[in-house]
Amino acid sequence: MAANLLPGPAGLPGARTPAAWAAVPAEAPPGAERLGGGFPDWSRYARLADATFDDDAEPAALKPVIAALKAQHVSVIEVDTILSNWLTDAEYTAHLKTIKTFVGLAHQSGIRVVMYYPSLELISAGGEKGPSFYKNSHGKDWVQRSLDGKPNVFYGSLVVWVDPGDESCWMSPNSPWRDYYLGRIKLLAATGVDAIWPDVPIYFDGAADWCDASTWAATAFKADTGLDLPTKKDFNNLAFRRFVEWRHRNLHQWQVDIAAAGASVNPELVTFSETVSMDYQYATLIGLDGAYTRQTPGLSQCWEVDILSNYDGMRHATASDWTCLISMYKYARAASGAKPAWAFSYGWKADDASLVMAEVLAAGCNAYEVKTPFKSDSADLPMRTRMYGFVEAHEKELYDTTTLADVGVYHSAASRDFVSPSPGNGMYVTTKKPAGVKEWWASEAEESCTRQKWLGEFRGTVKALVFEHIPFTTVTSPGLTAADLAGYRALLLPNLQAVSDAEAEVLRGFVSGGGTVVITGPAPTAYDQLGTARTELALADVLGFGKADPLPASKENRFGSGVCWYFQALLGHSYLANTDQASACLLYTSLS
Repeated sequence: MAANLLPGPAGLPGARTPAAWAAVPAEAPPGAERLGGGFPDWSRYARLADATFDDDAEPAALKPVIAALKAQHVSVIEVDTILSNWLTDAEYTAHLKTIKTFVGLAHQSGIRVVMYYPSLELISAGGEKGPSFYKNSHGKDWVQRSLDGKPNVFYGSLVVWVDPGDESCWMSPNSPWRDYYLGRIKLLAATGVDAIWPDVPIYFDGAADWCDASTWAATAFKADTGLDLPTKKDFNNLAFRRFVEWRHRNLHQWQVDIAAAGASVNPELVTFSETVSMDYQYATLIGLDGAYTRQTPGLSQCWEVDILSNYDGMRHATASDWTCLISMYKYARAASGAKPAWAFSYGWKADDASLVMAEVLAAGCNAYEVKTPFKSDSADLPMRTRMYGFVEAHEKELYDTTTLADVGVYHSAASRDFVSPSPGNGMYVTTKKPAGVKEWWASEAEESCTRQKWLGEFRGTVKALVFEHIPFTTVTSPGLTAADLAGYRALLLPNLQAVSDAEAEVLRGFVSGGGTVVITGPAPTAYDQLGTARTELALADVLGFGKADPLPASKENRFGSGVCWYFQALLGHSYLANTDQASACLLYTSLS
């Protein structure tokens, strides 16, 4: 942001007391009264930008920073200081005085402050050769571990935010780090900040895959599931699949606890977790599924929506790449529920940056305009000022309206996790780096979403609707309810193979009540939410055929007052990968 572990049974001082295996969303912990309320207007209309300063910054130097951002129509400042670093209690407490000073100055100017604070990563400056949290403090005991026992710690230039010679140590949220961090969150909440920004609460996979298998996590997993941790990645193993899904719940509860800790000190405080996993497979790999917080009060996200190139932005994007970006922002808006959805608006120059921000706003998200790959600069200050001025003048039209779209595209988290797992993350389509471009998002063809069966079908369905100019919104899982589908006349279910009994019942009720569903793929509702094969298709009655019947190439089935269209082929995937217009036509003509 190991070798020897301390034992971590539940009940040890500082250890996480495991929660029961609960339905999503998890209940807020006792004492989190603030989590029952909504989000304040300032957060719903937010126009965000960064202000970074060192621990020795003086108020005289901070005032011009705030004044400049106010002139750019920025309404919320994300403050990023030294909280990423390994700090003693005395250093942390001393720095809070500087933060409190900055908050006071910002409030005098009518600007709100959200404080950036990594939730699981701790950086030790110079830690490769000098003292570090992993080598000289609690890191060796609290660190995340991969299934084969490797500690999640690294040095140097593996990622852009860790300088050469520094140490990055990723902690287990089930270890005593939990109380350590939550205690510091409470101190931070007392400075008067308006919101907390816990950075990427993930099982980081840059140095070690499939964390967390620490002793702390093993104890929590056993308590929640009754199972021992798996020893290797194996999607054919129920214990591993349970581990994949458990990590989503585990990190969701971690975020709930952070929000509750801050609100226990300042009841007006809200929390926005920086969430780097979007609609693609990365959520499976790192455990963080933003949609798990959709129905959690007091907790939302700032979505880190990455672009094609850190040093060229979206300037070489194809039309299919742009629809991938649309898909990500629409997912972000849907996964945040009725709460504000803040989102990075990355760009390199004014031309690509303005188009990216247009997508952010069109999706209903709040823009955090920034020049890639860092967040301390604007891609173009005149562009930011002009567009933020427009947003300020039209904030109610942008954020207080209700969509007229009556078509939904269902994003199945279980199908993403368990349908045809593949090595690539699928963020975009184009993997071949254009000539003259310094850096590109992927170097292997397998990274493309066209190489993934579930994601390619989902993204191709989105592309078909975008190109046909059919208004739609994304509908996320888990936790789908009948109320979520109110107002829709049609719902597309791309390659829906893994589905819970509860989700299936909601979908059944939607069709029975007069809705239209379009289901694609070779095994419709053939697996449960953990990817375990069912003895019968969950929606056999809605589909009009069962597991024992020959699988039709296509079928229209009337059910109740509605209709189900089924297509065995992956129509969206064909359109995404091969621009197969006939496949796209089958998708959208079935909606009428």
